[in-house]
Order: sequence, then C-alpha cells, then structure tokens
Amino acid sequence: MDAKVFIIGAGPGDPDLLTMKAHRLLQRADVVVYDRLVSSDVLDLVPTGATRIFAGKAAGRHTMPQGEINELLLSLAQSGRRVVRLKGGDPFVFGRGSEEALHLARHGVPFEIVPGITAAAGCAAYAGIPLTHRDIAKGVQFITGHDRNGKELDVDWQSLADPETTLVIYMGLGNAPRISRELIAAGLPGTTPAAAIENGTTPEQRVRLTTLADLPEAVADLTAPTLLIVGEVVDLAKDLGWRVEDEPAGQKLSA
Repeated sequence: MDAKVFIIGAGPGDPDLLTMKAHRLLQRADVVVYDRLVSSDVLDLVPTGATRIFAGKAAGRHTMPQGEINELLLSLAQSGRRVVRLKGGDPFVFGRGSEEALHLARHGVPFEIVPGITAAAGCAAYAGIPLTHRDIAKGVQFITGHDRNGKELDVDWQSLADPETTLVIYMGLGNAPRISRELIAAGLPGTTPAAAIENGTTPEQRVRLTTLADLPEAVADLTAPTLLIVGEVVDLAKDLGWRVEDEPAGQKLSA
C-alpha cells in the first residue's frame, strides 16, 4: 500500500452502509483525510493509532481549499504512509473525488477509487422513495442545486421539468425557492410530489413530504445536509416509509 491513496466513499451516514472493502481499507489506514459529511459513526471505525485530518467544506466556508487538499494527499502518499481519503456518499457523485484523483495521476501517484452509496440512493431508500418505478418514473436525474462561487445556478430547467423523470437535487436547500419557481415555470405542475430528507440514513433523519409549490415553506426549518427529490415516486413514501419509527421524538412523515 506504499505511496497509494484510497479514495473511499463513506456513504450517506449509516456506518452499516459502508462496503466491506471500504471497511477493510479503513482498518489498515495510517492516516485518514475526511470530509464534513462523513458521519461520526463512520469515523468511530478509524483505528485508534491512525492520524485524522479534517478537510471539510461547507457552503462559503472552506476549512481547507480544494487545492490544498490535493497537495496534502500528494505529500502524504509520497511519505509512504497508507492514506485513506474518506468522502461522504460516493467520491465520484458531486464529491470532487475525480479532481483529487486527477491531481494524483498527474504526479504519478497510484490511487484506487472505492465507490460508496450516494445520498440519492441511500436517503431515498431510507425515506421509502424508489427513484424509479414502472409506469411512474422511467429515469432519474442527479443535479447540484448549489451555486458555485456565488454564481447564478445555471441549469437547463426545461430539460429537468419532465414528469416521467425523478429529479434528485444535492445541496439544494438554500435554493429551494428558486428551484420550485423555475421548475413550475418550465412546465412541471406545482402539485408534483416533492420530498426533503435531512440527515438521511442517520438517527437524526427527518423527512418532509410536500409538493413542488410548497417545497420552500416545507424546508424552511431544515438544515444541511438535506437532499431534495421531486417526482411522482415521492408519493409512494406514504406506503413505503419503513423507517417512520426511527424519527426523532416520535415524529411522523408529514404530508
């Protein structure tokens, strides 16, 4: 494992969703560089003697800029230590794992990508929302709802307003009003079912079931990380919400 970096997806929060490979490599790590979205339960699996380095980022608040993270991984690998780069969800789905891997590749440092369960799959499943369903949703689109460097959110709203496609929006909490407004303006009915999943797959998970028109009001008291899902499949959560009993303080899924 000398001079090699393992870029590992930690999943959406529940440590039981780690792959066996991710768990095995984590147990052998000398140093673990981890993101803000890696849950404390997953971090509890890091060996006692391993060095932990926090490289988390939140909207507008970067503990460590991406360029510095790239250089850190490079220097750690070149020191000969067993390096694990632990990222929430899947490293290649809005995780910037490809940027880190490209930096290592350009400097001749071997790396390995260990996929993780992305938030769209994990959070939706724990909320009882199938991303596709015969005769309801024939496809699914993943998009980021986060403005980069303060720029206007630049997406093709017309292409997203497809009633036969499930839309999953990462990092869209702060832009929920605009997302709702633009999708409706593009032709998606305001009555389209929508969901917001806060801290999905963890004991703190909260699920809001609403409509596209009412989405901004429904998420007003939620905090990041929150995943947004828009599409007819959301309605199935009323029957498939198997984790209702785990809601904090006995909360129920709200319509």
